[in-house]
Amino acid sequence: MFNIVLVNPQIPQNTGSIGRICVNADAKLHIIKPIGFDISEKSVRRAGLDYWKLLDLTVWENLEEFYEKNKQYKDRFFYSTTKSNEPYFNKKFEKGDFLFFGSETKGIPKEFMKKNWNNSMTIPMGKKGRSLNLAVSVGIVLYEAIRQNFDQLFID
Repeated sequence: MFNIVLVNPQIPQNTGSIGRICVNADAKLHIIKPIGFDISEKSVRRAGLDYWKLLDLTVWENLEEFYEKNKQYKDRFFYSTTKSNEPYFNKKFEKGDFLFFGSETKGIPKEFMKKNWNNSMTIPMGKKGRSLNLAVSVGIVLYEAIRQNFDQLFID
């Protein structure tokens, strides 16, 4: 199982879609407040379809609370950011890793990423692009992590 960490998500439809991805990928979703919407909004449920009730979800009050409870795993925190030059596919993911994604407007706070900057990564894009949709980004990185660990995760 992988851990998807959304830091201050802003768009309910993205979060709903990410919840659906997590259920289908057997991943846990962590959401770090503040959140730009009410987590019970109809648009979150609509995007997540009937998967939302199956989601393994923890909502944290802030990054500090999350870090305090999970700091023993900090070496396995991976930060998806446009501020890195290291492609995500060069990382070696392991079962249980935490894959971080920032808000649609601000990304992950740089100070937080400095805790383990060597684990920052980016999704390569063409010169005309600036960023991808958050749910698309989560899907790309999560399924690379699954690809690397497929035998451990899905083969009995």
